[in-house]
Amino acid sequence: MASPNSTFTELVSTTFRKHRSEIADNVSNRNALYKRIVKQGNYTSDDGGLTIAVPLDYAENSTYQRYSDWDTLNIQASDVISAAEYQWRQIAINVVSSGRELRINSGAPRIIKLATAKMKNAMRTFSNNFSIDMYSTGGATNQINGLQALVADAGTGTVGGINSSTYSFWQNQVFNATTESVTISASTIENSAMLPLWLDLDRGPDDQPDLIVMDNNYYQFFEASQVSIKRYMNADMADGGMVSLKYKGADVMFDGNSGIPANRAYFINSQYLGLCVHKDADLEVVPEQRPINQDGAVVPILWMGNMTCSNRNQQGVIVPS
Repeated sequence: MASPNSTFTELVSTTFRKHRSEIADNVSNRNALYKRIVKQGNYTSDDGGLTIAVPLDYAENSTYQRYSDWDTLNIQASDVISAAEYQWRQIAINVVSSGRELRINSGAPRIIKLATAKMKNAMRTFSNNFSIDMYSTGGATNQINGLQALVADAGTGTVGGINSSTYSFWQNQVFNATTESVTISASTIENSAMLPLWLDLDRGPDDQPDLIVMDNNYYQFFEASQVSIKRYMNADMADGGMVSLKYKGADVMFDGNSGIPANRAYFINSQYLGLCVHKDADLEVVPEQRPINQDGAVVPILWMGNMTCSNRNQQGVIVPS
């Protein structure tokens, strides 16, 4: 007869593998940024390396020239490609049960109920915390780069190993309400704050923000300003329990319960944002671990990757007055 420990471990593993996609769905349904990255096909896997290298364009090709007839052409090599390097970050969530708990629940119906309850708790915990991480500064130990790091309030910082104070092309755009003497409200948010930032980011229909995520306060201001066009909604987002308004070509989403800082609006060109995960640690269940001096079972679930950006200059944020 199988021991309660081995039965529990097998149930956790099979239950998790069966429902693993639900974690991604749960994060997606509560985090507009994650949903957009996945929709763009930018949730990718890698098979290793010391870092996550993300190619980027950082300078124009210097051989562009106007010429006539037999003028000598400039064939000098142009160093136009570099790469941002992001560190691998690791996340573990453990499904744990004591020997006493396992033996109390040793009957088939009880052990199934126990394993299912603990898996649901693990899935919910991962969803909640990963969503918070995606909007973080990345300042906590071993935390992924969150949006506050990639699209910083000051527009500067060292991201992906590149110091944006040295290389200005790597700075994101910022509309600072204090510097611009704008008090953000329903009457000012669109024309006095959003429009100037949009103009800094719009490089044509194929290279402009496609998502604007706002906290509670700014979203309330924006919706109040949209007296005649509140009916605009993206059906794909609504399918995930999210309703969006429109600003020019971008979906405007309320993401206030996902970890976004208060009084912020992020203008996202999502073709340049990504989540890269190691192929062997994309919420992978590893074999049961048994403490040598305790009575119980631990089933680790591992994730390893990071959030990346290949063009900070095409991202922007409105910061408060």
